[in-house]
Amino acid sequence: MSENFVISWDHDYSLKWSDFKAELNPAVFEDSHSTIKYGFTWTVNSDKIDDKIVFLIDSIKIVTEFHPLLSWVRESESNNNLLKHEQGHFDLAEMLRRDHDIVFEKKFYRKVFETRGQNEAQRKQFAKVDSGRMILNEVDKLSLILAKKRKEYDVETEYGQNIQNQLKYTDIFKNMQF
Repeated sequence: MSENFVISWDHDYSLKWSDFKAELNPAVFEDSHSTIKYGFTWTVNSDKIDDKIVFLIDSIKIVTEFHPLLSWVRESESNNNLLKHEQGHFDLAEMLRRDHDIVFEKKFYRKVFETRGQNEAQRKQFAKVDSGRMILNEVDKLSLILAKKRKEYDVETEYGQNIQNQLKYTDIFKNMQF
């Protein structure tokens, strides 16, 4: 496998300590850190309606990604409970992504957006750029929600040390619909 990869969330895949490839910063208090982000692809079409140049977003696919080269563990503290906690960060991100799909649908699907351009090639280019910015703005909002929820998760589970609360979250994630 290439060294420049991400792991997309999949219900059949669980993180392993070997997925945490970054070197730890000994000055931080955390025993591990998982970098999780959202990637996206989309399709967009442009058209001309009543002398207006418009675009329509046909589909958006948001993917929850774990970044091994930005994730690390303090080897002396790596254990199954901590790994379950880090998997919980990944599962939490996926759960929020699924919840946020409704927002993407309401904001972008079956809507017409004006764009610019003097010819078809320009319209297509501007439609791609403008739609990408719009989607990225919403993905950034989702990322902010994730950051807040990750902090809450860490506090409630005491970074995986509170086994009872960690099990509560593990059960929630286990019961996510596929």
